[in-house]
Amino acid sequence: MKDPSMTQLPEDLTFDAAGLIPAVCQDDASGDVLMLGYMNTEALARTLDSGDVWFFSRSREQLWHKGASSGNFLRVVSVTADCDRDTVLVRVDPEGPTCHTGARTCFHHPLHA
Repeated sequence: MKDPSMTQLPEDLTFDAAGLIPAVCQDDASGDVLMLGYMNTEALARTLDSGDVWFFSRSREQLWHKGASSGNFLRVVSVTADCDRDTVLVRVDPEGPTCHTGARTCFHHPLHA
């Protein structure tokens, strides 16, 4: 992995007041939305450099390499900003279930049919 401080992030991305940007992770093959996480500039740089998804954990206030403890990595296919440049879509190739519960996706609680 390259030094994340060497990555030049687009200057026109909009991070919130806490320095975070939402990152929607989508299965590249199926199109299923797998999870939503938040990235700070370092997590986004590591994601772009390493080919693995990194987040910033708001509860633990630290970087989080998705899959480091579970082995269920999200391998990056592409990263795209939305039209307002305040959210990123990370298309991934998941290695195993994405949700910490063991479910394939974090979105598995229907509220309405």
